[in-house]
Amino acid sequence: MPTAIAVTSADLVLPAPDRHTPGAALLHPPEQHDLESALAGTGALLERHGHLVALVPPWLPRPTVQRLHTVRAILETDRIALLDIDLPPLGTALLARQLRQLSVCDFSPGVIASAARLLSHYIYAGALLGSVAKLDRVRVPVGLGAHARSWSPSAQFAVLAHPAPHLARLGSAGGGRGGSRGGRGGSHGGNRGGSHGTAPALPAGPDFATHLTFARGQLASDWVAAELAPAWQVQGVMENPLPAASPAWWGTPRLVEFAAGIPDLSVLYQLVASVRREQCRWCGLELIGDRCGFCAAPLTAPPPSAAAPAGTGRSRR
Repeated sequence: MPTAIAVTSADLVLPAPDRHTPGAALLHPPEQHDLESALAGTGALLERHGHLVALVPPWLPRPTVQRLHTVRAILETDRIALLDIDLPPLGTALLARQLRQLSVCDFSPGVIASAARLLSHYIYAGALLGSVAKLDRVRVPVGLGAHARSWSPSAQFAVLAHPAPHLARLGSAGGGRGGSRGGRGGSHGGNRGGSHGTAPALPAGPDFATHLTFARGQLASDWVAAELAPAWQVQGVMENPLPAASPAWWGTPRLVEFAAGIPDLSVLYQLVASVRREQCRWCGLELIGDRCGFCAAPLTAPPPSAAAPAGTGRSRR
């Protein structure tokens, strides 16, 4: 059986792109399942799949994160990877689907777990927002002017949170066509174009083929599908229900969240396979990158402490 890919909420499970992609395992929060049920369910997953890779974004409630670590500690297993992935909710769901796609390939569990950090760099996650008054806390700089314009009922803002922050105010109908229509070839953090006068610049898009997933909150706008998708030259667009965590993450329920990523399994496979594989010096699993996804040990040992010279006994008083 393939390595199990787990999330902590059913609304983070995007539809499978094909019949070969398995579903995601669901690790319920403490308010839904008691500890005994969580231990039994996680144990059954390990029995069936061998290894479990769970995404643990920083916006999860603290009790949920504590429950995950408690279950792993009580089971005394090194076959559970708890991955700290800093993406918005819809971007997290997209990454989970990519890992589900890769889980059926001939990669070892260690490579799949450490591939999450690599793949996250290729996810473009943002939102169309009706207000940016509470956006600073998600590390997207917001100027005083944008804060002031947030009080306008018709204000709309195009925001990219990952891989580089970008914020632009759109027209009242969310139809700003500023910037270049070409979504590829630009720098990740730059603005699009500048030849359209004061028209807002679209967030810089990926320079590789992607599909775009979006989810509507309490904002009536077709800007993401009608404007952003053509500008980014995406190969497909899919609408999905809004994750429950999205309004709190973006600071407003008036939003349309979006995330673009690589949809093709063959491209994902080549991307991961092209990275040199190493062996974790602590748990022995294969990994790519600089850190093991299961035990979190760095690839290279930290330098020896300089507190006392080598070969000396007790430190002198």
